[in-house]
Amino acid sequence: MYSADLSQSSEPDETLDITGEVCPMTYVRTRLRLDRMSSGQILEVRLSGADAARNVPRTATEQGHTVLSQETVDHGITVLRLRRA
Repeated sequence: MYSADLSQSSEPDETLDITGEVCPMTYVRTRLRLDRMSSGQILEVRLSGADAARNVPRTATEQGHTVLSQETVDHGITVLRLRRA
């Protein structure tokens, strides 16, 4: 698990709500958004489901991005903050 204290993270440069998506589209949509961002920018992703909560941060890390925080909030929604490599 990653840091869960979102209050101390920087404000996101962009947000992405993929709560209606399922794997593998959860990471495809995340990667497309990250690809449009500049290095060092922060993306906040809202997703749902255990597979997405496990796979999106893992795959983002494999692609060289940094997971700043991951927190499960209301109704099983996970909020993930990524720093673009």
